[in-house]
Amino acid sequence: MSEEPPLLRPYTLTRGRTRPTGPEFELMTIIRAVPGVPVAGLTPEELKIVRLCQAPTSVADLASDVRLSLNVVRILLSGLRDRNHITARPQATVAQLPEERLLREVIQGLRAL
Repeated sequence: MSEEPPLLRPYTLTRGRTRPTGPEFELMTIIRAVPGVPVAGLTPEELKIVRLCQAPTSVADLASDVRLSLNVVRILLSGLRDRNHITARPQATVAQLPEERLLREVIQGLRAL
């Protein structure tokens, strides 16, 4: 049986911050760690987030993986973003994808090869 670490109050984890800074992190915002940024000085929770974000990860998945509330994760992410440890981008939407007509023309062109 593995021992669970002692529970810390969200106020402690966020160093007293109650709101994220900068643009809002939506549930499906994609987070990615910035390669090569030194991680010295990060809290264990921040370090875990940076490690999980080596591959693009959604905010919702991060909150689940680190087992913290969504608001706490958003606050930690804003601190990491402010210190250039992570980047954030919205999830691709249908409006950002190419038109169906263009995709069909590409498929037809590939078939013609």
